[in-house]
Amino acid sequence: MSSLIQNTFKTVPKNIMKTQQIHSKSTRRKFLTQATSSAFGFTFIPAYLTSARAQNNPQRPPSQRINLGCIGAGGRGSGVVSGICRKGNALPVAICDVDHNRAAGIIKGNPKAKLFHDFREMFDKMSGDIDAVSVATPDHTHFTAAIQAMSLGKHVYVEKPLTHTFEEAAILMRGEKKFKVVTQMGNQGHTSGGSEQFKRMLAGGVVNDVVKVEAWKSSSLWFMDKKKRIKGYPEAQPIPESLKSWDLWCGPQEMKEFSSMFHPFDWRGFHLYGGGMFGDWGCHIIDFIHHYLDLGLPTKISPKALGDYNKISFPLSSHIELDFPSRGKNKPAVHVVWKAGGDHASSIDKKYLGGKKAPGLGGAGTLLHREQEDYLVHRNSHSGSSKLISANKHDDLKEALNNKGPGNDHMESFTQACMGRGKTESPFSVSGTLTQVLNLGMIAEYLNTDLEFDRKTQKFIGNKVANTLLSGPAPRKEWADHYKLA
Repeated sequence: MSSLIQNTFKTVPKNIMKTQQIHSKSTRRKFLTQATSSAFGFTFIPAYLTSARAQNNPQRPPSQRINLGCIGAGGRGSGVVSGICRKGNALPVAICDVDHNRAAGIIKGNPKAKLFHDFREMFDKMSGDIDAVSVATPDHTHFTAAIQAMSLGKHVYVEKPLTHTFEEAAILMRGEKKFKVVTQMGNQGHTSGGSEQFKRMLAGGVVNDVVKVEAWKSSSLWFMDKKKRIKGYPEAQPIPESLKSWDLWCGPQEMKEFSSMFHPFDWRGFHLYGGGMFGDWGCHIIDFIHHYLDLGLPTKISPKALGDYNKISFPLSSHIELDFPSRGKNKPAVHVVWKAGGDHASSIDKKYLGGKKAPGLGGAGTLLHREQEDYLVHRNSHSGSSKLISANKHDDLKEALNNKGPGNDHMESFTQACMGRGKTESPFSVSGTLTQVLNLGMIAEYLNTDLEFDRKTQKFIGNKVANTLLSGPAPRKEWADHYKLA
């Protein structure tokens, strides 16, 4: 048994101890000559090194694969599992989903994988056979699945946004340090040619002295359609037979009556379970500027216009602004303007065009404004390239602006890091703070009021209600111990 797991036992609440004890009795019998040395300074013996199984890919021996536990395998989860396993370096050995009909594709493609509805049962029965876990459930259950996996020494890949609340993100960041596992959030553009280009632009001074960022997203979710807007929670409907447990789907959150507006997809539009457009697409759109410009947490969040505002569903359209302080040389204070739906389109001042026609900006992206006002930097969402918009030529910046290719694969980089080969680009130490920025914006959208935030204490100033929302409503009793794991 590794010292990591032994140390884990000392801090785990009793009602989660069963899983830990089963893990301690796993089949990790001896060190093998090919044991992977992780970047964290300890030797990690993954289950794939002691497994004798050869399942769906007989050409690749078990000693060269990661055994993957898949939590949430329908919808987006299907794409996540397929992406992690695409190159044959990871193999699903356990598939967990509250609705097996939704996960039918992944289940059919991996007939030897064990099936579960509850990830706690999966860990109780198979912890010793699992090296890493993917989490692609609705936002409000990301945290509980991820923290339990981490406490068991499992590497974790979690879809964006990382968590539903600010405090959950803080716990996962602490957990990353405590349990010393590989982590990655699913903002896929962070490992890409576009990301590498932005790094070169930063090194070459192209994005020095940015003072304003305009970020936008067109309407693409149900709550941004006037015809589909609702004023209250939807009426109760019969629970479909394929959904094993509605209680389990709700996880730590309040259990409302079942509605097809919650499961399988439209949960994203409700404050109770999702993050709206800012929580969903903000992870892709402001990712680069947040990380590479070292923005950290904002000091002020201001909702300027929220269409059809209510506290049940996210707004029809949203305009919020966030202020970030100066962070040192070439990093002045930054004002971020976020617009989603409605009149979201940004316009380009004629002084940057030199008489040319303004380029199309697309339905999602950012415009970076420099203090010098000599050019704008435009980039699309996800892994999109960055381009200058300027009335003048900037031949000296051509090399820094050169996008040299697609870059690494975000999901494969996670698998490789699990095997001790390199590091992930969006570990929780990076993606956790980005998620917290989105959490703060979601609170501002919920309260529809200006908020001041103290970066040092990580509390709102003079707003008790807002401070309670940093952790959200208390989790339901059976989930409370998960919040004590880190």
